[in-house]
Amino acid sequence: MVFIIPIVIINYKMGIGLNKRLIYALFRMTIQLILVGLFLQYIFILNNPWINSAYIFFMIGAAGISTVKTCGLTMKNQLIPIALGFGVPNFIMILFINQFIIGLDNVFNAQYYIPLMGMLLGNSLSGNIIGINTFYSGLKQNEREYHYRLALSANQWESTLPWYKEAITACMNPMIASVETIGLVSLPGMMTGQILSGSMPMTTIAYQIVIMAGILITRYFGIHFSIILTRRKAFDAYDRLKI
Repeated sequence: MVFIIPIVIINYKMGIGLNKRLIYALFRMTIQLILVGLFLQYIFILNNPWINSAYIFFMIGAAGISTVKTCGLTMKNQLIPIALGFGVPNFIMILFINQFIIGLDNVFNAQYYIPLMGMLLGNSLSGNIIGINTFYSGLKQNEREYHYRLALSANQWESTLPWYKEAITACMNPMIASVETIGLVSLPGMMTGQILSGSMPMTTIAYQIVIMAGILITRYFGIHFSIILTRRKAFDAYDRLKI
């Protein structure tokens, strides 16, 4: 944290208005992580499937709220569709990994269930924000073209397809670039953490391959489901964009 001081000084001298947000973000991060650490200690000790799952649903809800706020959507209409959109693929993936890859007797074991779900959800969150923003902002900016397609007898799906494909591409491009360069440009957090705790590199690589494949798959299906579910309430009866 000491090395934040030069950043604050440079920002102040150059008139870059980041210091307030920067200090607030660091303070909030520290408090949040300490509280989560204390909370997870009790969850790990109890290791109750219902409590573990309740915490996962809380994480999905928090991610959904963050997506809705960042994308400027309506909380009332779009929170549940977005939470379901990337919650369902991640939930299915974590159960598959715990059951068939790791081979746990209890697939809701907090030691694996919560940290792995956190990795999947975190990446789905960033992908959803990029994809949803790209889809709806693209439609808004090209509203006349969209209406022209409707006027030529195309249905809503056909009329929005160019921006739908653009949204999927925008969501997946950073992930594909990350997968392409992993091990060459960066050593990911899960692998690094296991190595620091004393695990052999080849063991950590096996886990990392699993989690990266899981992230890529859930991110892909998550953005598809999120757009499909949110668009049900994003258009009126005449296929006009409401948001």
